[in-house]
Amino acid sequence: MIRQGKTLDMRGRCSAGQKVLACLIIRIALALLFSNNFTVITLDEPTTNLDSSNIRALAKAIVKLRKMNEHLQIIIITHDEDFLQSLSADDYVDQYYKVFKNEDGYSTIELHSIHSDEITK
Repeated sequence: MIRQGKTLDMRGRCSAGQKVLACLIIRIALALLFSNNFTVITLDEPTTNLDSSNIRALAKAIVKLRKMNEHLQIIIITHDEDFLQSLSADDYVDQYYKVFKNEDGYSTIELHSIHSDEITK
């Protein structure tokens, strides 16, 4: 981390959210570095421990990354509906899949529009 032109050691100076964000950035950078035809990123609960401003920043970074690589597929597992709305702010995400247990206890997958409660099957 750099503050006022000086490099600061992150150990003991970062919130849990900043550590999560740094970890995500490092993982994405390593994936890009080690794969010439990098096409898939999977993020499992990436907003855990992030405050609202960092959640919005992560959403913007994901949208920007996707715009830079049109072949990139991003799979995000999240319970954070505000994060979904942040991803849709640039009209770049239209739909998402919702996985839940039905009344018989079986997993069910539904395709939803991000801008309404409409189910698109």
